[in-house]
Amino acid sequence: MTEFHHISVLLDECIRGLAIKPEGIYVDGTLGGAGHSSQIAKRLTTGRLIGIDRDPAALQAAGERLAPYGDRVTLVHSNFSELAQVLKDLDIAGVDGILLDLGVSSPQLDDSSRGFSYMADAPLDMRMNSEDTLTAFDVVNFWSYEDLRRILFDYGEERYAPKIASAICRKRESAPIKTTLELVDVIRGAMPAQALREKQHPAKRSFQAIRIAVNDELGSVEKVMKDAIPCLNPGGRLAVITFHSLEDRIVKTAMAGAAKGCTCPPSFPVCVCGKKPQVQIITRKPVVSTEEELERNPRARSAKLRVCEKV
Repeated sequence: MTEFHHISVLLDECIRGLAIKPEGIYVDGTLGGAGHSSQIAKRLTTGRLIGIDRDPAALQAAGERLAPYGDRVTLVHSNFSELAQVLKDLDIAGVDGILLDLGVSSPQLDDSSRGFSYMADAPLDMRMNSEDTLTAFDVVNFWSYEDLRRILFDYGEERYAPKIASAICRKRESAPIKTTLELVDVIRGAMPAQALREKQHPAKRSFQAIRIAVNDELGSVEKVMKDAIPCLNPGGRLAVITFHSLEDRIVKTAMAGAAKGCTCPPSFPVCVCGKKPQVQIITRKPVVSTEEELERNPRARSAKLRVCEKV
């Protein structure tokens, strides 16, 4: 089997949240190593699973893992943000469940050649889909100071964003920053001594920010949250795992808005917009990992699962 081993986060909680029907149609929009998908597929009889991933390596590994389930499974190379178009192309009018695991898969992080890691030297890449054109090299070497400062602060919540952005701009004037460890050195050099003594790696937040920018991760989440709920059949469920506060805010806001329905100002005595609730929230508070799961997989620490059901 292709080396693409990924520990599925909140696996049991996701399966319970989806309330899988054996004859239902389900979408795993972030297929990865097919850990979640294999558990969905094994519960289907006459049902169908649509697996989507933007990473060709993930699709290949998932295809091998899901082979025992035969024609119950359809794999599609696409971004989960294109969910509605994927279903349209497959002539599927509605589905009974959608799962989105928005974390970067462990194999992507651990494959040093892909440039996601600040622990090993590699070309600055960070593309989840190798067919995309924008790379981390482009962001680091060609984006303006203001754009770099913005993404480092907004996407990485990096309090030293201005200093790091300035250091990157100074360094690239003399020569392009080509590799991950070159970038780590620039980041280290821009941070005060007390920041370098923190437990967290000094480049972690900046690498996260650049990865999010390269892959337009937040834009993809916003788009899929608008499109996913209309794709559900009545009683169908949407389960979303986030790993970042900005992603979670988008998901929480979208679900809450769909559950509220009416958008009239509170001062209106009666509703005039006519909008009805589209979903009911299943998870009033996000589901988080148990201590047992965190012992097995420390990367699950920031994971939050939210589930809603189409009415």
